[in-house]
Formats: sequence, C-alpha cells, structure tokens
Amino acid sequence: MVNGVGGIIVEAEAYDQLDPASHTFVGPTKRNAAMFGAPGCAYVYRSYGIHWCLNFVCEAERHGAGVLIRAIEPIVGLQTMMERRGVDKIGLLCSGPGKLGQALAIVHDYNGMPLNKPPFELIPAKKYVDVICGPRIGISKAVDLPWRFGLSGSAFLSRSF
Repeated sequence: MVNGVGGIIVEAEAYDQLDPASHTFVGPTKRNAAMFGAPGCAYVYRSYGIHWCLNFVCEAERHGAGVLIRAIEPIVGLQTMMERRGVDKIGLLCSGPGKLGQALAIVHDYNGMPLNKPPFELIPAKKYVDVICGPRIGISKAVDLPWRFGLSGSAFLSRSF
C-alpha cells in the first residue's frame, strides 16, 4: 500500500546493472542513484516524460539492480484510484507501470525512500503463490531474458504471458 491505496503485486520485471535494458547499465548517475543504494528502497523514475514508475531496489549497495512493479490487483482505496485514473473499471486501474504509478499517486519524492516505512506498507503473502515467468516487455534490448514475473491466472496483468 501507498498512502491508503494498494493491492496485491501481480506482475514485476527484474533489471540488473549487467543488463543493457537497465537504467543502471551505464553506471551510477543522478537519475539512477537510488538503484545503487540500499536494498529495500524505492527507485522512482519518469517514463516517457509522463508517468512515475515504481521499482524496488533489490541488491547490495553499489550494485544497481531492482524490480519494476508492473501491475497490482487493486484492493484498497478503489474509489480514490478510480478518481486518480479517471476510469471506473477495476481491471484498468493498475495494469501497467504507468497506470499503477498514477493510481497509487507515486511521485519522485518517494525515490530512495525505504519500502518498510510510510508512505509505503508491504505485507508478505500469507500463502505460496504460483508465479509464471517470461520475457520482459516494452524494451528493445535483452528482450529474451525471462525476467518478467506474474501471478498465474491473474486478471490484472499488464499483458498476458
């Protein structure tokens, strides 16, 4: 959850500094500095100059790696998310990283913030889930890497596997 809205993460993509599709492939910059920071923090960037995207930093400090949160199943704060997105269909609220950023009101101020403190709240799954994997989408480099992960059977993915 972020500021009282949220849901179940159903899709994510991994990126690593050795990966030419990653923002960290070029090394540390002002833009990607959070990805080289402490694991368990947010990396927030603007995509196509329009949408804020949320990533979870996942490796040790100084190793630029993280996971782009691509989609969630919206559960909490549905009305607020609908107003932010200007849609009334639940399936359209968070089915892509830009949509998710808008629905959760992700802003650049969250960049580098720890994910275990407000405005974030992460709650571990209560049971094992069936995860499927496949190639990432929306990139032109290293497209064959099976680093896109999704909740099997979810109707809330950004795109089917």
